[in-house]
Amino acid sequence: MNTKFNKWMWIITAVIALIMMVSPAMSKETQVSDKKVAVVNGIVITQVDFDQEMSRVQMKLMKAGKSFDDFNLSSIKKDVLESLINHELLQQESQKHKIKVDKAKINEQLEKMKKQFPSEERFKEALSMMNLSEADLERQIKNDIVLQQFIDKQFIQKIQISDEETKIYYDSHPDSFKTPEMVKASHILIKVDPQADKAQKLKVRNKLETIRKKLENGEDFAALAKQYSDCPSKAKGGDLGFFGHGQMVKPFEEVAFALNTGDMSDIVETEFGYHLIKVTDKKPESTILYKNIKDRLNQYLKQEKLHNEINKNIEKLKEKAKVERYLKKDTE
Repeated sequence: MNTKFNKWMWIITAVIALIMMVSPAMSKETQVSDKKVAVVNGIVITQVDFDQEMSRVQMKLMKAGKSFDDFNLSSIKKDVLESLINHELLQQESQKHKIKVDKAKINEQLEKMKKQFPSEERFKEALSMMNLSEADLERQIKNDIVLQQFIDKQFIQKIQISDEETKIYYDSHPDSFKTPEMVKASHILIKVDPQADKAQKLKVRNKLETIRKKLENGEDFAALAKQYSDCPSKAKGGDLGFFGHGQMVKPFEEVAFALNTGDMSDIVETEFGYHLIKVTDKKPESTILYKNIKDRLNQYLKQEKLHNEINKNIEKLKEKAKVERYLKKDTE
């Protein structure tokens, strides 16, 4: 499946996770004195709630190698506030359905949380730092289980995707199921500064020329890569794995894709230095067969429909709810 399809899957999953997120495990009683960022049907969403969720978003971005600087911070703040409001609306709605929760399920979740800490003492220290009792945490766990069961019963169990729907989607999005041409190559790199003079560059090129002659005389490419290459890939005998167009610098890519499997290049100059490239495998552009993607596509469409149904429900709840927002000036 191509990157575009994976990206769509990630977006839908992330949105659902955000709507169903575990709310900050703090009792409303402990938050009364906090600055409020919103009030939903009389229930306060505090600055503490908001800051904790912003921290979670920041951590997700960092794991993806990004930061708030890569996005519109005002937009992120507005999205975070709305996600907290959405969650509170769903939480309140779920409480109306009188869903019973087995005490054993609460204890199971509580034990999982405790296991994330090295000891019971550290766990209690963490609760104390948040001005939170174990009873408060148990109540929040119960609320979250109720919410999850509410969403499962009201939405997930009702969603069905037919084979016809998956086939229609597959046929109408052909580009989403293409895998690009790929090449697998190994190389030996001898580095040289791009600003080096002709004499220095000639010296390096001659070194690689000597290595090339060794290869022509039957010596092993991987062994010579481990011995001479200046690239970290030397540890793997110069193996770079499979890569597609746009993943390597242009001169390297052009030569690699032009070679046949098993062929070795002449000396190739790039901004990193001089290379010898050996192509070890190639994969032509192809399309994932419907039968091989059908089940995953069914799950994707279920997630998309779930996302839409939950959003529709939230909009209806908002029409009847009293929602006051106090973060407007901070996000303009």
